[in-house]
Amino acid sequence: MTGEAKKWLKFRIFTLLVFFIVLFVALISRAFQIQVLSRESLKSLAVRQHIKTLYIEPERGIIFDRNGEKLAASILVDSICADPSKISNPSETAVSLASILKMDKDTILKKLSGSKNFCWLARKIPPDQAASVEALNIDGVFLTKEPKRFYPNGELAGRLIGFVGLDSTGLEGMELKYENYLKGSSEKLIWARDAKGKRLYPRVENTAAKKEESHNLILTIDSRIQHLVETKLSEAIASKSAKGGFAVVMDPKTGEILALADQPGFDPNKFGSYNVGKGKNKVITDCFDPGSTFKPFLAAAALEEGIAKETDRFNCENGAYAIADRVFHEANRKRYGSLAFRDVIKYSSNIGCVKISEKLGKEKFYEYITKFGFGSKTGIDLPGESGGILRPVHNWTRVDTSTIAFGQGVSVTAIQLITALSAIANQGVLMKPYIVRAIVDKKGQIVKKVTPTPVRTVTSPATAKRMTAILTGVVGDHDGTGKRAQIMNVSVAGKTGTSQKFDFGRRVYSSERVRTSFMGFFPAEDPQVAILVTLDEPQRDKWGGVAAAPVFKNIGEQILTCFKTNIRETPSPAPEEEKINNGVKIRLVSLPGSVNRQIASEDASVMPDFRGMSMRDALKRAKEKGIEIQVMGSGWAIGQDPKPGAVIPSKRTCAIHFSTGN
Repeated sequence: MTGEAKKWLKFRIFTLLVFFIVLFVALISRAFQIQVLSRESLKSLAVRQHIKTLYIEPERGIIFDRNGEKLAASILVDSICADPSKISNPSETAVSLASILKMDKDTILKKLSGSKNFCWLARKIPPDQAASVEALNIDGVFLTKEPKRFYPNGELAGRLIGFVGLDSTGLEGMELKYENYLKGSSEKLIWARDAKGKRLYPRVENTAAKKEESHNLILTIDSRIQHLVETKLSEAIASKSAKGGFAVVMDPKTGEILALADQPGFDPNKFGSYNVGKGKNKVITDCFDPGSTFKPFLAAAALEEGIAKETDRFNCENGAYAIADRVFHEANRKRYGSLAFRDVIKYSSNIGCVKISEKLGKEKFYEYITKFGFGSKTGIDLPGESGGILRPVHNWTRVDTSTIAFGQGVSVTAIQLITALSAIANQGVLMKPYIVRAIVDKKGQIVKKVTPTPVRTVTSPATAKRMTAILTGVVGDHDGTGKRAQIMNVSVAGKTGTSQKFDFGRRVYSSERVRTSFMGFFPAEDPQVAILVTLDEPQRDKWGGVAAAPVFKNIGEQILTCFKTNIRETPSPAPEEEKINNGVKIRLVSLPGSVNRQIASEDASVMPDFRGMSMRDALKRAKEKGIEIQVMGSGWAIGQDPKPGAVIPSKRTCAIHFSTGN
């Protein structure tokens, strides 16, 4: 080999060596860039390409009434989602889906044209639409199950229960107030896929550090009484051509709300079709001048302070009484001369109440107004409660004190009114109103039990008794303003009220736009049920004693006759394990899950109430009555056919549905 050839060979070897060194360095650098510098971004890209994540909303807890009837539950329905990267013809897919889902095709196409590899197309659709989408068998379009809130009774207690949004989050009512109990922690469904998008394996992960199970609510509401109240209230609204109305039924001794109605109704199944604010509950949100329904609290303060007795007389000035630059008149232009204290309330004399307030003094009057709970929230377990409007007493003029004496110049809520009246019925003790009796887990075990909560003593028992006697005269006497609320053979204590609405445009109280009310409780000697009825802007019969009192009577009579009560009997002191509630003498029985149930005295010819019983107890009870039962499900009884109280059929059979509460 010549010298030139050797030089050329060495050069070639050196060149190759340099090339391999450069290549090695390049490979090492690229590997470093991929494995170190770009590690996180490439990992994220790989996850997006090969891992799919879908968040699964948990199934919300069930809302039951006090008898075990479902007021709100969740059902699994189909939703449509898509992976746009796997859809070969987005335009054609959009057209096909739009015709089935009744959606705009451009809206669907916009979603399918996005850069993301996941999008929702339609949430919680009907079964027929889901079946049609599935039949298309479009690659990249998937069906998944989601829980949908369902309210089996439609409008029944709609505003009280509230509703949830598409993400299963409570937006109003009990659904909102008890969101933390009803909604458990969400989960995410994760699956790997190959390059063709085929799912390889799924796994479920919880999004929270500790999985929180949803819980069920047991309400104080009796759905039967709720239905009765809503029906009678709606009939009255229609017959009086009123704008609307609300009513509350309360156990005055415990503060339990047995029914709470706000009409016209609201169906939470269709909340999307209502205007914003239509789902609010006016019983707790709306403030209004109480009118003459405020007079009993002035009278109670006067009796408690000893500034007046039932027989004391007040000069009612023959219907006209001047204070400063104002002249006060009686309602409906009536004229009274000298009236006894009890008759001032019976005839609802404005001037008589002004005279009582002058004798009591504005500071003491204000003190008792606040003691009865006006000017502050009751604390009821519902969202959006208003505290009403009560100006500081140091701002009151003599005219202010006079107008407040007959319920103008102070604003209250319906829940404040019925709670304050119940204090008189409850021997002067103000109770905190509440809606939830208990919170239970999925196994029926009690998580939280709510017990009656006394707020304060407003008056002595003696004053409450004297005030009850006066209110009994309002209803029981032939010339009382509340005589249309009389219930045969049962003593009723109550008060009428007609309040003018304030016309903010003219800055005067309107004589045309009014609220008519009646509130009362029975039996007067041992109050068990308190009821408030209010009609908003009735066009006919614009007086509380004419428009609202008959509604009270109709509700009260049906509570007495339809629920097999023994309220007409003068009750004797109940044993410790018994209590009087809903006008029914009951014994509280411990059930599976520690949920208490009411068992009333039964007629031998009517179907027993099996709800809440275990299967063993139901079988035993049925055997005692000679009834053959058909069992469906397991757990404790939540429904039956025939219903409780129905006449036992000739075949003496009853179908009972059991559930564990899941």
